[in-house]
Amino acid sequence: MEIKNSKYLISNADVNKCPDTDVPEYAFIGRSNVGKSSLINMLTRNKGLAKTSQTPGKTLLINHFCINDGDWNIVDLPGYGYAARGKKQREEIRRIIEDYILQRHQLTSLFVLLDIRHKPQAVDLEFLRWLGENGVPFAIIFTKADKLSKTAGESNVSAYKKELMKEWEELPPTFITSSEKKTGRDEVLDYIDSINISLKKAKSQETPL
Repeated sequence: MEIKNSKYLISNADVNKCPDTDVPEYAFIGRSNVGKSSLINMLTRNKGLAKTSQTPGKTLLINHFCINDGDWNIVDLPGYGYAARGKKQREEIRRIIEDYILQRHQLTSLFVLLDIRHKPQAVDLEFLRWLGENGVPFAIIFTKADKLSKTAGESNVSAYKKELMKEWEELPPTFITSSEKKTGRDEVLDYIDSINISLKKAKSQETPL
């Protein structure tokens, strides 16, 4: 699949104010400074679409982007686990994230971004566990693959999978990406495209009342 066009739609902190559409939404989330905005810009080939920052924790809202004239949406969610935030702000961010994930019926799949340079982090494993407990469909994207050797990256990915297999019977889809090198772009977009095709096929087979 190719993204022909993309544009910013809306930002807000209330799931009830998200766009009133019936198109699939693919949301991206991860710890602060994991590279969400850079990945979204790489996937869409639109450098100015999602605002990037060198300061962790700048994304504090639910950001919607329209893809291919409204065929589907990308959603940039606030980052979690940023310790420098005060308790009140951390609770607000948690509410925004949980409300969107649990209440937004348009959410088709959640992409959880993990920095490939790090060994399994407790905050990430806890979040993945919460998704499983709530039956949320998700995939894992390892980011910043250009920042270390292929061998070291594969070692860290294997460590994550080994840790997840302690609690999961089946692992979610996983992707390795680099926004700098454009690594993994086709794989992520093809995965999204396969889901969209399945949804359209299922919808066409629905029996009208």
